Amino acid sequence: MRYRNCHGGKTPAVVHVNRPFAGLPGECDAVALREFVPAGTAQASVAGRPVVFASLLPGAAPAIVRDTGEVLIGLQVQHSYRDPSRDLAAVVELALEAEPGQILGLGADPGEGPRLQDLLDAGIHDVDVHPDFGYWLPADAEIDEPMQQVLTQANESITPTQKLASVASAYWTDVSTKAYLRWVLPHEEAAALDALSILHVAEADRLVPGARLVGMFRAHGLLVPVWDLAPGTTATDVEEPLAAFATAFETTLAAAKPLTAAERGARSGLQSRQLTLR
Repeated sequence: MRYRNCHGGKTPAVVHVNRPFAGLPGECDAVALREFVPAGTAQASVAGRPVVFASLLPGAAPAIVRDTGEVLIGLQVQHSYRDPSRDLAAVVELALEAEPGQILGLGADPGEGPRLQDLLDAGIHDVDVHPDFGYWLPADAEIDEPMQQVLTQANESITPTQKLASVASAYWTDVSTKAYLRWVLPHEEAAALDALSILHVAEADRLVPGARLVGMFRAHGLLVPVWDLAPGTTATDVEEPLAAFATAFETTLAAAKPLTAAERGARSGLQSRQLTLR
């Protein structure tokens, strides 16, 4: 493959977008793949042509067009021009027009143009979390020694991660000393914080023995609560408890009652432990 650095438009007309993937089917999974899933892929299409979105591609490449014409788009990239949805759509457009065997990237702000919400037929769907970066290569590809070394080194950096089946956009990961659960919420932030605070005071967020809601981070306008899990806690262990918690969360969210003093205190505590990712 040969690398082509594409500069796109010259006019930086796009302002910073707080929630760039709003309205995109698969928004929460797109955020997860972009921010914390080490090795994952999701399916999409543009005018019927398949496009694969990947958490990470070799060298953090924005796009790879295989010799077969298959298009892979990287979500974890080094560039950021104020609207990730526009950036990604610009890369998708370049990749769909490129000759096979190219690696493509953006060298400057692409300017005004379609966003993923405008471009993709049905958003991002069918997420797969992989145990390694084998998806970098076509099936049955011959792997030479240099590429094998690259794969081996990359695979060693992966923390085991699984996508839960019982709740949308929830991901378990094991960092050997402990495990974590991250759940990307599509709800408006203030209301979600209220509901989490109410359930925290009620101790309904203690999913399994040793679990603790330690805080949350904000990514692309969405809240992502994070639970510390005791060592040895598996993804299977938290499937049913998180599903029950999700039901309680939706019920609490719908009730929208004023917070008590204790719940306001819990809200302040949770809010103080927020980290915004950019």
